[in-house]
Amino acid sequence: MPDFRSGFIAVIGRPNVGKSTLINALLGQKIAAVSPRPQTTRRRQLGILTRADSQLIFVDTPGIHEPRHKLGEFLNQEAEEALRSVDAVLWLVDASVSPTEDDQRIAALLGHLPSRTPLILAANKMDLLHGGQQDVAVKAYQDLIARSAQVVRISALKAEGLDPLVTLLNSLMPIRPPEFEEEQITDLYEREIAADLIREAALLKLRDEVPHGIAVRIDEFSERPNGTAYIEATVLVERDSQKGIVIGEGARMLKQIGTKARQEIEAMGGHPVYLQLHVKVEKDWRNRESVLRRLGYRLKER
Repeated sequence: MPDFRSGFIAVIGRPNVGKSTLINALLGQKIAAVSPRPQTTRRRQLGILTRADSQLIFVDTPGIHEPRHKLGEFLNQEAEEALRSVDAVLWLVDASVSPTEDDQRIAALLGHLPSRTPLILAANKMDLLHGGQQDVAVKAYQDLIARSAQVVRISALKAEGLDPLVTLLNSLMPIRPPEFEEEQITDLYEREIAADLIREAALLKLRDEVPHGIAVRIDEFSERPNGTAYIEATVLVERDSQKGIVIGEGARMLKQIGTKARQEIEAMGGHPVYLQLHVKVEKDWRNRESVLRRLGYRLKER
C-alpha cells in the first residue's frame, strides 16, 4: 500500500507499571512475562502489531530504577538504548499513585529526547481513579517533563483505551513498508521466551526474599518426533538458603513452578512440552560479569 505506515515505539517506564501487560494486550496474546513483582522484564523484546494499513513495533524495556548491582545497570542500559533511533516514545506511568523518584529519573532522561521524536504519556490504571482524580494524576506526571507530550488514558490490565492509543501511534509513524512479515509477533526465539516464562512462574510462586536473585538458563530445547518440545532448564539462585526455598519440601515448590511454567509455554507455543527443572547456586551472580555474560546480559562501557 502506498500509504502504509511502519515504525518503532520504545515503551519505557519504571518497574512494574504494566509495560509487558500493555504489549500483550495490544497483540492479543502473551509474548512477554508478567508478574506483580518489579523487574520481571530483563531484556528488550519486540512486540509486532501488524494491521491492514500499518505495522507498530513496540520495544518492551526493563523498568528504569536506581541500580544496586551490575544486573540493574544492564537493565537501565537496555531501556536507555531503546530510546535511540525509534520513531516515537511511549512513557507508561502508574496514574493510581504519585510520581516516584524513578519516574523523576525517567522524566529527566526524556528531556534529552530529540524534539522531532514524538512523546506519548500513557496514564495506566485509570480504572482505579474517578472523576477529577484522573485529571490531577495526569497533571502530576505532565509537570515532570520539560517538553510537550500527547496524553492517552488507559487500563492495560482491562484493555481499556487501547484503540485510541493505536490510532494515535499509527498517525505518528512514517510512511514506509513493514519491517517484519505479517505473521511475526516478536523477535525472540521460543527458547528465550520459555526462559522468561519459567522465571515468571517462579516470581509468582516464591516468597519476597527470593525472586530478584533468580535467573533461568535453558540447557536444552529440542523438538521430539512426536511434536513435543523437550526443555531442560536450570534455575540459578544466589544463596544456599534460596535453593532450599525454590525446591521446597519434597520438591513440591519446584514442581509447582514447573507445572505453571509448562502450561504457559504450551499456551505460547501451541504444542505439548516436557519440562525438567534443576536448581543451582551461583553466589552473587547479579554482580559477576562472567555469569551475566553467560546469561546474555552484557554491560557496555559508558
